[in-house]
Amino acid sequence: MPTDTSAKISIFKRRESEARSYCRSFDTVFTQAKGSELTDRQGRTYIDFLAGCSSLNYGHNDPDMKAALLDHIAADGLAHGLDFHTSAKADFLDAFDQHILRPRKMDHKVMFTGPTGANAVEAALKLARKVTGRTNVIAFTNGFHGVTLGALAATGNSYHRGGAGTPLNGVTRMPYDGYFGAETDTAAYLEAMLEDGSSGVDAPAAILLETVQGEGGLNAARPEWVQRVAALAKAHGALLIIDDIQAGCGRTGGFFSFEEMGVTPDIVTLAKSVSGFGLPMALMLARPQHDIFGPAEHNGTFRGNTHAFITAATAIRKFWTDASFQQNTAARARLLTAALEEMSGLIPGSRLKGRGMMQGLDVGSGELAASICAHAFDNGLIIETSGNEDQVVKVLAPLTTPEETFIKGLNILRSAIRGVTDSSKFAAE
Repeated sequence: MPTDTSAKISIFKRRESEARSYCRSFDTVFTQAKGSELTDRQGRTYIDFLAGCSSLNYGHNDPDMKAALLDHIAADGLAHGLDFHTSAKADFLDAFDQHILRPRKMDHKVMFTGPTGANAVEAALKLARKVTGRTNVIAFTNGFHGVTLGALAATGNSYHRGGAGTPLNGVTRMPYDGYFGAETDTAAYLEAMLEDGSSGVDAPAAILLETVQGEGGLNAARPEWVQRVAALAKAHGALLIIDDIQAGCGRTGGFFSFEEMGVTPDIVTLAKSVSGFGLPMALMLARPQHDIFGPAEHNGTFRGNTHAFITAATAIRKFWTDASFQQNTAARARLLTAALEEMSGLIPGSRLKGRGMMQGLDVGSGELAASICAHAFDNGLIIETSGNEDQVVKVLAPLTTPEETFIKGLNILRSAIRGVTDSSKFAAE
């Protein structure tokens, strides 16, 4: 039987759906992962600047989470519990209440939607419509909220919307902060549309936004813009939903991306790194007065992923009981900003985008960005693109990446930029 990597890859190309995506950029078979590195079947190690698209903020196979999970499994702990009361769920809720919600003065109820971020967004939209009795939702240009039909209606990307095969209704799109440039206040535009009874915009059930648009190209909203949108939601009887699926769990600094913005969302959606270990887990947080779903009115078979409860509770107690993790993350973010600012000088017209450990370079061309990422992969770095034209090279390294490894990864990225921009094809552009 053939054992070479190309033969192993052939099974994916022969049997896996054409919908596969990330693997097309990283054409090898991975076998192991630890910390901020992946190893393939050939024994080659790669630095990971993708981190499961921000699902592995604490790195691969964190030893404490792994030990807790193995202990749970060895003791015949529940793997799946629907929404039963379980010791694992109670432990997670205690940790989440004590170390995340109460210190931030958040009174939100926790709803387990499982297993993905799109499930949480669907629940949030459905709840907002039930609470308000309205159907319209305000979403924003370049927003990405998932590809199930409700979430997809709120998603801006035409490629993903084109896969729906049916009309996508119930959403009014508004320009995100900075969409027309820094000189245009799009919150004022939103206000005018909401206050004009002849604007054609129906009274919204919710205003849905990401404070940093991950798939949309690392567009980062200013705190004052988010504050004004929050005030508009309140003034017009709409619920404010912040989608923190990619920007949360420490990626932009605090556990939540909006912590220092002076807003309290009515609803927050979380997924990706909330389990801490890459296990499927999604939450919808709702203010108590909005917690009006009846029993099983919105449910899901896999909302009781007990293994995820175990690792999530361990992650919270390991990383969020004092300020040291946030301080270390902030230091990495400053290092990242400085490195990307220096790299931007290698590409005329490029610009730094994002904030915290969710930053990247808009290089102006999807082809150029893809070439940079491909060159980086050839030299041992896994990194991907985002943006409306995939023109942003996006750094999503695990927040726990050791400084030496982080600098090594940034050096590979810098070399990739130099190598690609020095080539005859891109040098002329």
